[in-house]
Amino acid sequence: MIDVQGIIVGLAPFTHYISFGLIILAGFNIPISEDVVFIISASIAATTVPQNAPYIFAGCFLGAYLSDIVAYAIGRYGINKIVFSKIMIRSKIVDREKIEDKIKIIRGYFDRYGGKTLFFARFVPFGVRNITFMTCGLIKMKIAKFLIIDLCAATCTSIILFYLGYTFGNNYEMILPYVSRYKFIIFGIFISIVILIIFRKKITKRSAAP
Repeated sequence: MIDVQGIIVGLAPFTHYISFGLIILAGFNIPISEDVVFIISASIAATTVPQNAPYIFAGCFLGAYLSDIVAYAIGRYGINKIVFSKIMIRSKIVDREKIEDKIKIIRGYFDRYGGKTLFFARFVPFGVRNITFMTCGLIKMKIAKFLIIDLCAATCTSIILFYLGYTFGNNYEMILPYVSRYKFIIFGIFISIVILIIFRKKITKRSAAP
């Protein structure tokens, strides 16, 4: 994990630029904690460069939103082209029909629960949010739908994290362990919901069977 704390604290006057850049990198699956960047940046805004607070929030928010779009683009224009490239198919590294069948299943799930999954995945750490964004791109979710839902979710997470860092100021380190616990709780809830949906689907299929 990159030492984002040292980078941001050491260059406080340029926090808005640095935070923006670091969070953008997270969209490429580089091991940078978006939550930590938000909280430390907000702490610096409260204690070191209060005059730059609006710019720092804007840098963090835009970085988070654009990094989501980067992950979506990787799924739509990167993974899609690699998986279905002539080289991959001719070399039989991938079975085109099997991959297409799996994508159809995923697309069917996202047609029903895509909006909710996308929104709540924005709150889930451990790479789940990036995987979700790339999956949205892979199945070619409508870009307008992705942008609107993700904008709502990114706004919520940005305000919550920035508020926490700004409120605690120099004591931001006190809340980092709680943020880690919140990640585990949110991750657990997310996995439980997915399992519940799958279980419910199987029960419905069995009930419908003659």
